[in-house]
Amino acid sequence: MAAPTIKLNNGLEIPVIGLGTWQSKPEEVTNAVEYALKEAGYRHIDCAWAYDNEKEVGEGIRRSGIPRSEIFVTSKLWCTHHHRVEEALDETLANLGTDYLDLYLVHWPIHLNPNGNHPKFPTRPDGSRDVLTDWPIRDTWAQMEAVLAKGKVRAIGVSNFSERILERDLLPHATVVPAVNQVELHLYNPQLGLVEYLKRKGIVPQAYSPLGSTGSPLLQDETAGALAQQYGLSTADVLLGYLVAKDIVTLPKSVNPARIKSNLEGALAAAKKLTKEDIAKLDGVAASGKQNRLIQPPWGVDLGFDNWPVRVQGQ
Repeated sequence: MAAPTIKLNNGLEIPVIGLGTWQSKPEEVTNAVEYALKEAGYRHIDCAWAYDNEKEVGEGIRRSGIPRSEIFVTSKLWCTHHHRVEEALDETLANLGTDYLDLYLVHWPIHLNPNGNHPKFPTRPDGSRDVLTDWPIRDTWAQMEAVLAKGKVRAIGVSNFSERILERDLLPHATVVPAVNQVELHLYNPQLGLVEYLKRKGIVPQAYSPLGSTGSPLLQDETAGALAQQYGLSTADVLLGYLVAKDIVTLPKSVNPARIKSNLEGALAAAKKLTKEDIAKLDGVAASGKQNRLIQPPWGVDLGFDNWPVRVQGQ
């Protein structure tokens, strides 16, 4: 079963459901990607340099036997690489064993010290993240536009960018409007204002952690559970279908073949069955006291998101 597609602002079509690969162990992700493509009907794989499994993702793509041209592949520029976008992209392309990406994202609007004490998460002497606070994100974006112009990627976008950072720091300086913004979106963190803003700007919202993260409470939610029972679906189906029905590209992660298959089929089934009233009911769940942002790296920088208290070292 193939997922329907959404048109990006440059005309490219992106499948509305993709396989997430964050926290997938390298020895497991090859089989997961191969199964998703060959058996379950996925045509969209979401990965990142920082996940430490790009080579294994690439091996899964090769083993699937599905032509590269039929697969939408996304990766992301890590925070220590903002000063050398093309070099970082070339490393990702080599890891994946492909000569282009369909979509390349700036993983976070944060530039970490590339000469720090760790290749991924450099820290200062006090233990806080070694963020280069004077680096303008527009300088990163200019390099993203350059690799797009070279044809090494078919579209460029961002991840974990708030409305404030887009409006203040990126869009006034951009020649190319980001095609997508991949953020944490789910029943308990629907970010309704941000999603509405992105759609106004022609930027497609993408949802990571759509089922929550490890040990998340979403699968026990009573509202989603009641709708699942009403429609003969699982709660996971409802949680994913809720996002798909709102034209949000949804990226469930699993290495379990049965769940990989059911995440795609169940999401599409739920998206068809959920009514406007159901969606409105689900939109109100977080505001009823269940708002819960699950992914909050300790950057020590205010990224401009709602419901994300910034913990600055020493305060």
